[in-house]
Amino acid sequence: MKLLVNGEEKITSPMSVYDFLLTIECDPRPIAVELNRAILAKNDYRTTFLLEGDQLEIVWFVGGG
Repeated sequence: MKLLVNGEEKITSPMSVYDFLLTIECDPRPIAVELNRAILAKNDYRTTFLLEGDQLEIVWFVGGG
C-alpha cells in the first residue's frame, strides 16, 4: 500500500502507526505524528492502522539552546 510520509511516497504492508514508526527506525517517544492533517495522540499509535493513501507528517523534537 502507498503512503505519503513527510512528502515522500512510501510503500508498506498494512500495519499500525506504531509498527510503521519502528519499521522506519523511528523512536516514537520524541516525535509528533500528524495523520491526514490531524494530530494523532501517542496513546493511539498502536491502535490506529494505516490505510492506502494516508498522509503522515512526522516531526522530531530537538533540544537546543
